[in-house]
Amino acid sequence: MSLPLAGVKVVEIGQVLSGPFAGAILSDLGADVIKIEKPQGGDDARQMGPAFRHGDALNFHEFNRGKRSVALDLKSEGGMAALHALLDQADILVHNMRPGVPEALGLAPEETVARHPRLIYCNMGAFGHLGPKRDEPGYEPLMQAFGGLSSITGEPDGPPVRMGASVVDQGTGMWTVIGALSALQQRARTGRGCVVDTSLFETAMCWAGQKVGAFVNQGKLPERHASGHPGFVPYEAFDAADGPLLVCCGNDRLFRKFAAELGHPEWPEDPRFATNRQRLANKAECLALVRAAMRTRPRAEWLDRLVAAGVPCAPINTIPELLEEPQAQAVGMLVTPPGEDFRVTALPVSFDKVRPLPRRGAPRLDEHKGAGFE
Repeated sequence: MSLPLAGVKVVEIGQVLSGPFAGAILSDLGADVIKIEKPQGGDDARQMGPAFRHGDALNFHEFNRGKRSVALDLKSEGGMAALHALLDQADILVHNMRPGVPEALGLAPEETVARHPRLIYCNMGAFGHLGPKRDEPGYEPLMQAFGGLSSITGEPDGPPVRMGASVVDQGTGMWTVIGALSALQQRARTGRGCVVDTSLFETAMCWAGQKVGAFVNQGKLPERHASGHPGFVPYEAFDAADGPLLVCCGNDRLFRKFAAELGHPEWPEDPRFATNRQRLANKAECLALVRAAMRTRPRAEWLDRLVAAGVPCAPINTIPELLEEPQAQAVGMLVTPPGEDFRVTALPVSFDKVRPLPRRGAPRLDEHKGAGFE
């Protein structure tokens, strides 16, 4: 398979997650990614957990597959000279260094693009390149809190909750790749590179966008709905006799089908529940009836019946249950990097029905010493 980014050359100065995730996406899509690391210890993610393979933590392998590693002391004249030699050949630079560090190294965005006019310089920050907090560092849980995401996650009467996935770090990596690829298209027209700015804070605020929009346009404060939805009832998780499942009745037709499967075809005739707006106004009463009915049968039986009736539903799977699902096995998201004996999660995209796969495992520190783009 010819990969879409074959021939694209990337330098990544990435630590832990957001920068390395952007580099991993570009690598899986076919770019040649050279990862610049500290001579002492390399990327901090190598130590982010117990040694898994080759002395490095599992997270490092997950987000650095397919890259080459070159260790450079960027505080030395020789290290910076070697970096600029790579940038002379590179199409994209991705970094998530702490604010102020690039400037201290003489690697500020504008001066670097002036020196390398065709370079796409991806500047991944914490709070963004503007504003009073632009020079502060940031981390996933802090940004979920500061960016409003924690306030809209959890039980209605419970405390704010951090989402279990690193949606801000990985989302920023995705926005960075989208920006880089857009800038490459622009460069094809103009012949010049540019600076692409992304940040954890801007990503968090984007993910909170629906709630932000409801407040600024309607004065509506968001509420926490656990697994539920502010606009539909019933549209949340329910406990069957032996486990939870999620049911999504997004219109009155689906509620009518759902009620019939629960053995209560009379509910849609009740003035309290006849329409979605009436169900919203009588949410507590509606959900109490649904919960009592759902507890009477095992989850597998409900799933069979609701799927057959066309009512959107899903089991709330644990990770082991997810991996046992025939659908998860069919799509082939778990792949083994060449030369390794473990699996990582591949990109959720295919080209002509073929998923791009890692071309190698994660590199050992400075494995490709002296490497350039050949």
